[in-house]
Amino acid sequence: MVRPFDRLIRLLRHRWRSGSLPAALRGAALKRLTQKVRQSERRHSGQIRLCLEGGLPVSYLWRGASARERAITLFGKLRVWDTEQNNGVLIYLLLADRAVEIVADRGLARGVTPQQWEQLVASMAEGLQNGHFEEALNRAIDKVSALLELHFPADASTRDALVNELSDAPAIGPDFF
Repeated sequence: MVRPFDRLIRLLRHRWRSGSLPAALRGAALKRLTQKVRQSERRHSGQIRLCLEGGLPVSYLWRGASARERAITLFGKLRVWDTEQNNGVLIYLLLADRAVEIVADRGLARGVTPQQWEQLVASMAEGLQNGHFEEALNRAIDKVSALLELHFPADASTRDALVNELSDAPAIGPDFF
């Protein structure tokens, strides 16, 4: 059970971080992340969508929702589930909790075990805890890309026919839409 004081601290931390990204994730860093996603998607037919959020909305905090719950909601709202081959992946970073969640559509989820996803997220943990957000996101993009290349490779004959179904630029909360 969450104590009222802990709940208040979480609420304040999320409200303080809401709507703001650290300097390490602004400007040039966002451009580099966009380019990284774009380059990745030339090697497979999957779609990667980054989503960065300072803090959870009050409605999520009030009911004690997790970063996972928010990531699943945004997976739907950002239409990551709506790709032709059902191979979209959302990489969600919640800065207030320094939490990352990865939500994969059913096409990719069938071929990747929960343990593989857990290992991927765990490999990012140290970078997140140390404030190396861009490095951690780059690592996630590389590892998700490797999984997509394995399950949905783009060979020379299909590379030119690949369609970019989702924006390569990170979605930044709270103004996703």
